[in-house]
Amino acid sequence: MTVSLVLGMLGTTLPSAHAAPLFGHDISWPQCSTAQGGFGLPLPPPASQFVIIGLTRGLAFTENPCLADQVAWARTNGKPAHGYAMGTYPTTAQLNTYGTQGPWSSATHAGRLSNVGYSEARFAVQSMTRVGFRPPVVWIDIEPRPAQPWPAATAAQRLDNRYLIEGLMRGLRDSGFAYGFYSYTAGWQEITGSWRLSGVPVWATAGTLDYPTEALDRCFQPSFSAGRVYISQWYDNVRDYDRTCEPYNFTPLAIPASTLSGSTAEFNGDWRNDLLARVGSSGELRLYAGTGLGRLNPGVTIGTGWGVFNALETAGDFNGDGPSDVVAREAATGVLWLYRGNGTGGWLPRLRVGSGWNAFNSIVAPGDFNGDQRVDLLARDRATGVLWLYPGNGTGGWLPRVRAGSGWNGFNAIVAPGDLNGDRNSDILARDGAGNLWLYPGNGSGGFLPRIRAGHGWTPMTAIVGAGDLNGDRLADIVARDPGGALWLYPGNGRSG
Repeated sequence: MTVSLVLGMLGTTLPSAHAAPLFGHDISWPQCSTAQGGFGLPLPPPASQFVIIGLTRGLAFTENPCLADQVAWARTNGKPAHGYAMGTYPTTAQLNTYGTQGPWSSATHAGRLSNVGYSEARFAVQSMTRVGFRPPVVWIDIEPRPAQPWPAATAAQRLDNRYLIEGLMRGLRDSGFAYGFYSYTAGWQEITGSWRLSGVPVWATAGTLDYPTEALDRCFQPSFSAGRVYISQWYDNVRDYDRTCEPYNFTPLAIPASTLSGSTAEFNGDWRNDLLARVGSSGELRLYAGTGLGRLNPGVTIGTGWGVFNALETAGDFNGDGPSDVVAREAATGVLWLYRGNGTGGWLPRLRVGSGWNAFNSIVAPGDFNGDQRVDLLARDRATGVLWLYPGNGTGGWLPRVRAGSGWNGFNAIVAPGDLNGDRNSDILARDGAGNLWLYPGNGSGGFLPRIRAGHGWTPMTAIVGAGDLNGDRLADIVARDPGGALWLYPGNGRSG
């Protein structure tokens, strides 16, 4: 019997290869001596295979008092190490101090919160730099705290918390660190409103439950944020215990794609909204990267042959892998294609996600329109003017469509700007034949509130596009092209205008 025949006979029964799980511990200021301000708890035993070292002393803008000692211990004992940093809602003094220190405009409360989160990340990075610690991953610890508690009584407050957490993510990204989240379902839900971030890694805690059952289950159960679980944790009164989830073996992680709230237009991974434009004569697709300050960088070609499509939309993260995607309808066939973004301005292989879409004469991507935290599409029926909501399922497919409105053939442009009125729900703009621009506020569950006239005299504009926040104030904007080819930014004021 030949070797090839043996392998052929056994190929269907061989078990899949997996990396063996690694077992380790996380440590922080409680392991510092009492003289240093800690509790003097023991460091991990010799058998520990890795450590995750806390950078803060329970709150942001503080430092683990024995960080240098713990980093040195890990090196001396040959323990590979990650870091983790606390996310904290700011005091009034911290908001005043750090609200202007970051990449967002300080003109809005949301921008100031994001800047505080960015500063929290920078403070943690400075602590690591001071002690010569450069871990491949820094986990962001998001959980309720009795000191400086997260405000979470309303949906608006939970969205504010997200703005701060996004600042933390961007601050780590801008410093070159991969990151993920440490939390648990009830805490994450309380602070963020069950924020779904499927493209961001997870370190999930089982609390004081025991390893052989519940803690191991954290590796396989859906996580608090829908992200993949890489490490699970449990603890007792002496130590925090961790294990890697197969097949992860504590190797470096990729930096996740950006997660700008409500945005469908961040395409190159720099946390600034962008504009995609197709050259009509050649079918060339260009990326105009936003500066974050209300301007666009020169266009870069990211595709050719796009002239075969008669509808293009930046959909946001349609398939749940993190980066933003584009949907394109093929003119000849009506097939709808998903072009999956790779998070850096390019593409993964495209996927067919629908057929028969030539029945529609307008397709727009409003982000999450029905409140389930998965991106959706709206499509207007060419023959009837009925507006249909196609809810995305979060993994690149569809839930059953829902009728969202009728009589929409009276509009010659339909635009998805994001949240234009500041109520945290996605809205729609529509231009009628008289040049009036109407705001149809979304109700957060797939329908509309009463419409409001948001402008007039828009007839000359040859294109109107929702581009997310282009000027860095964390409010949704629109851009419009005039007959001379000039592109105008109309900054949203967060109050329907």
